[in-house]
Amino acid sequence: MIETVHTPAGEARITWHRAARARTVLALGHGAGGGIEAQDLAALAAALPDRGVTVALVEQPWRVAGKRVAPAPKTLDAAWRALWPALQGMELPVVAGGRSAGARVACRTATELGAHAVLALAFPLHPPGRPERSRADELAAVTVPLLVVQGGKDPFGGPGEFPERTKVTEVPHAGHAFTVPKSAPVSQAETLDAVVRAVAGWQPVQGGR
Repeated sequence: MIETVHTPAGEARITWHRAARARTVLALGHGAGGGIEAQDLAALAAALPDRGVTVALVEQPWRVAGKRVAPAPKTLDAAWRALWPALQGMELPVVAGGRSAGARVACRTATELGAHAVLALAFPLHPPGRPERSRADELAAVTVPLLVVQGGKDPFGGPGEFPERTKVTEVPHAGHAFTVPKSAPVSQAETLDAVVRAVAGWQPVQGGR
């Protein structure tokens, strides 16, 4: 089911993947370089409903409008705030999340919106090769349970670069898009399964704390 939501930045879209007996809603925003077709988002949307998690894939207005460049963070945040009531419509705990830029949006807005928890997939801790430009402050601002799922070879920040108190699950050999090279000792399917297992096994997604 696809739902259109009006926001100050234009029309956003929510693609619902509903669980028959949902305990939680997991809302996932996309990155700045792609949409909800990203392989990690698609894998979670396919696997989690059978485990009692309704997945809502959120398309920001710039993607819906067919633009190629993402707007400023404050515009992304404003759109996310505006569509949040639609995500709460099932009266279930809502875990805010996303990949890359979408993860940053979830982190920046989680506290004010009352998110149950935050899932950050491929969090861009810093621009590639620029560790001094850390975005760790966005992670530190999260006051609810937070899980980062990060590729072991992510140029935007490896698992070992995150602040000590951040809960990080490493996906070995994977890059920023959770893609692994053909030379890796694991397949692409196994890698995406590792992402799914990391999220499915996290208690806030299961409806707990």
